[in-house]
Amino acid sequence: MAETERDRPMTRAARLFTGGALRRHPLLLALVGAACVGIGIMTAVAVPDSDGPAWAMAVAGCLAAGVMLLGRVAFARLRPPLRQ
Repeated sequence: MAETERDRPMTRAARLFTGGALRRHPLLLALVGAACVGIGIMTAVAVPDSDGPAWAMAVAGCLAAGVMLLGRVAFARLRPPLRQ
């Protein structure tokens, strides 16, 4: 039979870098998501409405990126751990 990834013993470096960023750095990603939402709100307040659709797209983009990142972090934290 062929050797698979699970047949090899994990080295210390492999254990260190195994897993997604959502499992390793959820607080950092939550702070980045909150910063995106904050930048979207600051842009909506600070920039006048006369700048046209670019202003609305910038606000919508910042808010959407922040909400999506915060939602993804919350989903990863609420999900049960993977079986190995």
